[in-house]
Amino acid sequence: MEKLLIIDDNEEIRKQLKWALAKDYKVLTAGDGKEGASLFKTHQPKVVTLDLGLPPQPEGTEEGFKCLEAVLTERSSTKVIIISGNDERENTLKAVKMGAYDFYQKPIDPNEIKVVIKRAFHLYDIEEENRKLHLALIEKNASGAQMMGQCPKMLEVGSTIRKIASTDVSVLITGESGTGKELVSRAIHSMSMRKDGPFVPINCGAIPENLLESELFGHEKGAYTGAHAQVMGKVEYAHKGTLFLDEIGELPANLQVKILRFLQEKTIQRVGGRDDIQVDARILAATNIDMAKAIQERAFREDLYYRLGVITINLPPLRERGEDIMLLSNLFLTRFSETVGKKSKGFSLATVEFIETYDWPGNIRELENRIQRAVIMSDSHMIEPNDMGFTEKPETKRIFVHNPNDKPVTLKDLRDRVEIESVRSAIERNRGNISKTAEELGVSRPTLYDLIKKHGLTSHLNNN
Repeated sequence: MEKLLIIDDNEEIRKQLKWALAKDYKVLTAGDGKEGASLFKTHQPKVVTLDLGLPPQPEGTEEGFKCLEAVLTERSSTKVIIISGNDERENTLKAVKMGAYDFYQKPIDPNEIKVVIKRAFHLYDIEEENRKLHLALIEKNASGAQMMGQCPKMLEVGSTIRKIASTDVSVLITGESGTGKELVSRAIHSMSMRKDGPFVPINCGAIPENLLESELFGHEKGAYTGAHAQVMGKVEYAHKGTLFLDEIGELPANLQVKILRFLQEKTIQRVGGRDDIQVDARILAATNIDMAKAIQERAFREDLYYRLGVITINLPPLRERGEDIMLLSNLFLTRFSETVGKKSKGFSLATVEFIETYDWPGNIRELENRIQRAVIMSDSHMIEPNDMGFTEKPETKRIFVHNPNDKPVTLKDLRDRVEIESVRSAIERNRGNISKTAEELGVSRPTLYDLIKKHGLTSHLNNN
């Protein structure tokens, strides 16, 4: 039977919840934060209900927030449901920002809170199963973690990969440095009919121009001084497999012509050779430059661009991937902790704030490197900001609100507007489906109904 921890200074509420939930869960109860934190550490329940007003200051929230931080520090994946009064909305939102899963307003309706708690357990189990699947993939291919993601853009990337993998079309992968372009190409190869053939990568920007032609196409014995033997190039090595041309935008003009010829005719000539060599290889290419600008400036051939980009996949930068940032952070933390042999439990709340507000100019590669550094440098079970090389207080992400009358905008106005826009957009994306919208926003159905009623968004529903 699953364990559920109830932390509340009101004995009547503890008794009410225990009576209502005892058939479904092993219910643990605590009347103050210290006892609650101790019970949590001993029993590690998946779900906790928490009243912020706890002794010795039941009229305040300091003890409640201390207890919340202690629980999430011990295990950040725990689903904490805040039990609050009608006048505690500001503190409730603060708790959610700190990492609480959801909130439920008093008075307590046993049937309603059963649904909220059941969904919390269900979501915990789904996330745990995903984590296990992700770790299994990491064990098979450690770098595969970088391909994980649940944000809409990455889901679209995954869908595209699945559609094109079994074909033989050329693919151009674009995106900032460090976004995982080679990983996408490896994923395409591993799902293709060529998966048993070689995957041959070459960085077109890392090899001097005078050596690149020989690297790509090979050379015959005596082709130039020092060419003492016949050597195959990367294109030939990719026969019956996949050739990945990284940083294709750096390819010199004379070699662009030769790659175009290969794409058209599937034949090459080694440097110093005259015989055409038939090669059966699929071409995947990647670049972080603006190809439209490069074509306009005549730095890249337009005909080659269209040959390479039969399908184009654009990878979003890490800063645009929302909750994927913490998903990847936890995956990297698990991997490096196992590699180094440390028992890192997670990130402190301060570190989570840094991770979520930092701009990540180096994208996934930077995130991976910083977490690897943190695991090595950390002296405790929790990763702190300085372990990751963060020193300055993270800047709060600015929200710009259109204010045509130039009237002062209060924090409450800003919060309400952002809330309205988030809920409205999610409802529209899910075509008015309440269940799907609540799941996307990470709230319970009752909470979503409250938000819809509060902001007058009922016209957007389809009553599902």
